[in-house]
Amino acid sequence: MNSKVLLVLRIVFGLFLLFFGANHLFQFFAPPPPPEAAMGYWEALEITKVMTLVGIVEMAAGLSLWLNKYAPLMMVILMSVSVNAVLYHLTLDSAGLPMGGALLILNIVMLFAYKDNYQSLFT
Repeated sequence: MNSKVLLVLRIVFGLFLLFFGANHLFQFFAPPPPPEAAMGYWEALEITKVMTLVGIVEMAAGLSLWLNKYAPLMMVILMSVSVNAVLYHLTLDSAGLPMGGALLILNIVMLFAYKDNYQSLFT
């Protein structure tokens, strides 16, 4: 992949992750309320502080992309957040699917960009 394109993607994706990760922690941007079917799910996530952990992981991944330190590792860790976001939006709240899909697609693109770092895992 072209290094300039990768640089722009790293910065944009890093900003995306920092903004939404900080929003999980500090609630400066109120998301739309979840549908009624998802209320129990969200209550469980909030009570167990899972969304705080998701915010920390997203912010750490965003910082790693910005600093270009440990980015390949953080993209693997972030994949669990990305897949869960897409599955949630597919099953409970389809209105947020474009954002969840964008998160997953950008994560896959970044994993592909760092594919050389993962070769030793498959040998």
